[in-house]
Amino acid sequence: MRTESPWRVPDFRTLFSAAVLSNAGTNVGYVAVPLVAVGSLDAGAGEVGALATLSTVAFLLIGLPAGAWVDRMRQRRVLIAADLARALLFASVPIAWWADVLTLGQLYAVVFLNGCATVFSDVTSQSVLPQLVGREGLVRANAAMVSLMAAGNVAGRGAGGALVQWLTAPVAVVLTALSHLGSALQLIRVRHVTAPPPGRKDGGEGLRAQIAEGLRHVLGNPELRALALSAAIVNFGLQVVNTLLPVLFVRELGLSPAALGAFWAAGGVGLLLGSRCARPIAARLGYGRALGLAGLWMAPAGLLVPLVDRGPWLWIAGAGWLLSLFRIGTNNVLGVSLRQRMTPDPLLGRMNATFRFLLTGALAIGAAVAGLLGELAGLHATLWVGGAMIALSCLPVFLSPVRARRELPQEQSLMSGSVTVAGDRDQSRVGG
Repeated sequence: MRTESPWRVPDFRTLFSAAVLSNAGTNVGYVAVPLVAVGSLDAGAGEVGALATLSTVAFLLIGLPAGAWVDRMRQRRVLIAADLARALLFASVPIAWWADVLTLGQLYAVVFLNGCATVFSDVTSQSVLPQLVGREGLVRANAAMVSLMAAGNVAGRGAGGALVQWLTAPVAVVLTALSHLGSALQLIRVRHVTAPPPGRKDGGEGLRAQIAEGLRHVLGNPELRALALSAAIVNFGLQVVNTLLPVLFVRELGLSPAALGAFWAAGGVGLLLGSRCARPIAARLGYGRALGLAGLWMAPAGLLVPLVDRGPWLWIAGAGWLLSLFRIGTNNVLGVSLRQRMTPDPLLGRMNATFRFLLTGALAIGAAVAGLLGELAGLHATLWVGGAMIALSCLPVFLSPVRARRELPQEQSLMSGSVTVAGDRDQSRVGG
């Protein structure tokens, strides 16, 4: 029987420790890889945009079928294989650099294939979590995971900028490879993950039907649809900004890689604070108001981010970045918990894959738009596009039935494959 505290579950502690290692490597690589392109290969805005696009486009290509595949596969093995693949891919970058054969083409291949491995890792980890902690422990478990992601943004990206400045970008990528290897070794200790049901025999048609079922579950539910749309818009805006920051900081403003890492770390502080405040805010305001009204109040902070420049404007933009990520940290904890509680166990993989398809697909599109607009309209004009999208991303949830929700749905309503929305009487029954 599960308790509300996920920390009493040994497998969750193991999963969390593996995520610590993987997250640290990911955040160092987030800073180091584009700076390898800018510093060692003389990449411009368009090429950095292409690099960022390729790092996330895998979610558009295989994101939806990955959910159906994950529902059929042994999920612990998927997590281990994904981390091992990422370790090997990132290890190839410093090796090629030392041999003086590193090219943009290799970087493009590395980030694309890393994205493919990340598809399976992300979808699987969110599908495994309810098995390990029980649905009653999801809010605390998700708060821990989002807090970890935020701490990684602070420590990993801050350290990434310092390591690039100290060791050079290609050497810093070595730490990314080692972190993923350590995560894979740690995941071997996870034991209590249920085996998938016997494989289907109806081939591609069955796969398409399963994908369609996941899409209907998300897009046919007004609350899940609003959560997905809001998160996709904010991801688009964030990626437009993040894609061009390395070029802006290092090339146009003449700031150091450490300054870039510190700016990204400020966003990580906001993400961490938002994730830690999510439960108290929801307890005081209700889940709907925490997701809807609080998001609306803090939305204008996104318009401060494009003001980034040298001197005091850097601090003003950093404050806007911190507040924007605070809102996202709160929304991540509450939104992920809500969608997991509204989804029956057999649909978790496909629900998560649908969200990842939409959310990370928005990252790929945002990176492509950033590269194109950066070349045509300039860096600062493109940053205003990103800041505006961050500010407007609160509207889908604010205008949806999510705003009226006071509590998460009850666990027993999920077992039959349909979802009964708990809370106020005027909330309706929605199909799973």
